[in-house]
Amino acid sequence: MKTFFVQIKCDLGQSYEVASALADAEIASEIYSTAGNFDLMAKFYVDDDVDVGHFVNEKVQVISGIKDTFTTVTFRAF
Repeated sequence: MKTFFVQIKCDLGQSYEVASALADAEIASEIYSTAGNFDLMAKFYVDDDVDVGHFVNEKVQVISGIKDTFTTVTFRAF
C-alpha cells in the first residue's frame, strides 16, 4: 500500500462542501480542516500498482469547489 496526503485549497466558502463530497466518495481514510495556505488535508491509501498522480487527478481534483492541491507522498511510518 502507498500512503499519501493531499492538502486542498477550496473556493471561498466551499470547505465544508468539499470535505463532505470527499467523505461521500469514500476515497480518503481521514479528512481534516487546517489553517494556513490550505483549507483541508486528506490522507489516502492506494494499492502499490495505483499511480498517485492519476488518482489525485481523476478522483480528488474533480470534486467541485477544489481550487488547488498539494500532494505529499510518504515512504515510512514511525
